[in-house]
Amino acid sequence: MSDSAAYEASGVHANSGMGDGTRAVRAGLPEPVKHEPALPGPVFAAHYHLPGLPTGPYTYGRDENPTWTLLERAIGELEAPEQDGVETLVFASGMAAVSAVLFSQLRTGDTVVMPGDGYQALPLVRAQLEAYGIEVRTAPTGGDAQLAVLDGARLLWMETPSNPGLDVCDVRRLAEAAHMRGCLVAVDNTLATPLGQRPLELGADFSVASGTKQLTGHGDVLLGYVTGADVSAMAAVRRWRKIAGAIPGPMEAWLAHRSIATLPLRVDRQDTSALILAEALRKRPEVSGLRYPGLPEDPSYKVASQQMRRYGCVVSFALPTRARADRFLGALRLVDDATSFGGVRSTAERRGRWGGDAVPEGFIRFSVGAEDPGDLVADVLRALDESAD
Repeated sequence: MSDSAAYEASGVHANSGMGDGTRAVRAGLPEPVKHEPALPGPVFAAHYHLPGLPTGPYTYGRDENPTWTLLERAIGELEAPEQDGVETLVFASGMAAVSAVLFSQLRTGDTVVMPGDGYQALPLVRAQLEAYGIEVRTAPTGGDAQLAVLDGARLLWMETPSNPGLDVCDVRRLAEAAHMRGCLVAVDNTLATPLGQRPLELGADFSVASGTKQLTGHGDVLLGYVTGADVSAMAAVRRWRKIAGAIPGPMEAWLAHRSIATLPLRVDRQDTSALILAEALRKRPEVSGLRYPGLPEDPSYKVASQQMRRYGCVVSFALPTRARADRFLGALRLVDDATSFGGVRSTAERRGRWGGDAVPEGFIRFSVGAEDPGDLVADVLRALDESAD
């Protein structure tokens, strides 16, 4: 089999009988070729040999790349393993993927419903949408509040769990209500990952995520993706990627595909440790507003347990003051004071330092890594003790 044929081979596709570990390890791999690597290396090419008419899968580097093809297949097998006709497109970042859906599906005069408590960059997106004559309505994630403002909307955008507040909405309920109104549905699946939640199975038209976070998990790749099953809608997303040129580099795509193989191992350790940390934090009197969807007493637990298979690696809580939060972060030894989340090394930050999030000054977003949970909890409890007034 030629190299090009190997790239185009159907690969080992996931099926309903596979577990998450098997699926992730095999996802997106081409058919094996004697003396060739199981995962081919990154293809660095701006152009391809193209005599005659421009037919075939690869013509120019802004449109397609064999390394993207394998990664896109892998993500699609995780996002919708039992669904035919699903397409995934990768982007240079999570925000590139978010922008591709919004700006490819919306026109002047349309209305979009977005979470009022979502990712920090969404207000910037809102300003740009409004500049293009698109009406933006917002509502909180909790309590399915977006139901009240759906009438007349072209697109419903959900972020569940929300970042950084960790509220959860009922994707199936909201998607059904939106579709009854002729409204498209997109879900930001970044915090859950495909192993925690499959939005397309819950009725969404698009699953969108930043692969920068737990999907790749090493803090060394910027990446985004969009997965969908509607041919026309995904064609518009593809066209936007071509116009905007928001494409990932082949090395980033290869690193992401490599990292997916360990996703179940990382997710299982990180999410289990996140629950252990949350249980330890709820016993501390100085901690308020503790949120983790996997805690049975969490306001989101009931809905989350109905639609999520894992609850994520992020825990949020507040300390009494900004100064106390800063002292706590400075006292941590196993946790980096850094933004983003989902990496194998635990990180935490005081979200109020950025502005834009409606959170208390002492609010902490804590991303649990792959350290031994006992060591991590001991470090956090010690830092809480040392940071006391």
